[in-house]
Amino acid sequence: MQFSDFNINTPLINALNDLKIVQPTTIQEKAFPVIMSGRDVVGIAQTGTGKTISYLLPCLRQWKFTKDKHPTILVIVPTRELVLQVVEDVEKLAKYMNIRVAGVYGGVNMIQQTPLVRAGLDVLVATPGRLLDFVLNGSLKLRAVKRFIIDEVDEMLSLGFRPQLVRIIDLLPTNRQNLMFSATITDELKVFIADFFDNPLEIEAARTGTPLENIKQVGIKVPNFNTKINLLDFLLKTNPDFAKVLVFVSTKKLADDVFERISPLFPESIGIIHSNKSQNYRFEAFRAFNANELRVLIATDIVARGLDFDDITHVVNYDIPEIPESYMHRIGRTGRADKKGVALAFITKTDADYRKSIEELMGIKIPMMKMPEEVEISTELTEYEMPQVSMKNSLVAIPKKEEGGEAFHEKKDKNKKVNMKIRRAEGMRLKYGKPKTRGQKKKGK
Repeated sequence: MQFSDFNINTPLINALNDLKIVQPTTIQEKAFPVIMSGRDVVGIAQTGTGKTISYLLPCLRQWKFTKDKHPTILVIVPTRELVLQVVEDVEKLAKYMNIRVAGVYGGVNMIQQTPLVRAGLDVLVATPGRLLDFVLNGSLKLRAVKRFIIDEVDEMLSLGFRPQLVRIIDLLPTNRQNLMFSATITDELKVFIADFFDNPLEIEAARTGTPLENIKQVGIKVPNFNTKINLLDFLLKTNPDFAKVLVFVSTKKLADDVFERISPLFPESIGIIHSNKSQNYRFEAFRAFNANELRVLIATDIVARGLDFDDITHVVNYDIPEIPESYMHRIGRTGRADKKGVALAFITKTDADYRKSIEELMGIKIPMMKMPEEVEISTELTEYEMPQVSMKNSLVAIPKKEEGGEAFHEKKDKNKKVNMKIRRAEGMRLKYGKPKTRGQKKKGK
């Protein structure tokens, strides 16, 4: 099947042709007809499967001109970098359409973004916090939203964005289409879906643990941090095919440590990106890496989640992530568009359980290779690798407070000084065991 077989108008077909996109991916092919029908959708797809186009294409196909200055399509994403990426995708697809699009995100003064919002929009891409900022100061109304999309929703919930998402949903009109895209289905996500989605259809492009055939996976046993630096240095110096390398680490502190050690060895070739870096620094690092001005980019999972990097030759797991799905997201950055890629994993003794979970998820073992003889094995440990000495607690235990006599009784719930307010949707779910509606008709019937 090709995009020309879809119910797509000429402006969108011309834009796809300019992008040289002819054949849809699995998630794009499955999602298009369902979204066009107006039904709520939960899309499960890995990074690199084209899920952004899978929801933008049908939404733009159904878009109609309106004189209303407030957006009819609202896209919520977790990071500032992803805001810019989605805005860029909208601009490319709507190249031959008169659609107004803008992105808003935190980290910069609202005054810089206010003119974009007040000028009028058809499509708005935003991070949750900054969206609420504009709604609460009166610059933006959500009354016209017809299609509400949450991208990378599993990551949003894990980052604690649920209260903001709930508040945004309460401000949206009841008659709307909800589209949610995620890489995994967690218990928290299932509850979220039950509360706010109207009988959604789950569409899955590929099982989260399915390894990509174009990616060669290799594991190397490494004893400590300093040996990892020596190994990374050796691989970059002796392998010219390491042309565009994405190095994943789990924490911002570790990212800074790796950058501090490796960047002097390769001047002006190493970049770093994490949430503690300034906005301009992050944007410049992302731009330079995509433009092949940097050979290596060191990144944390949260910042790099959902970002579209071009032609990654190698992904290096400097440490093994605790969540198996995160490993799949990492290695999925290479081996795209029928190109081959390599994913390396530096594995220590403490990573044994994490490695086992990843292999169980994928259903295959990670092939191992020996440490190159040229790499110096360091015996020096960092502060975090030092054995932890447990001290015996010599503090005297505080005696328990004596309980009250027979006259003591527990207060009734209504007399307790606690906030008893709950949302209606949550109350209905607790009372009836499932979400209740106010009688609105089911969509797609």
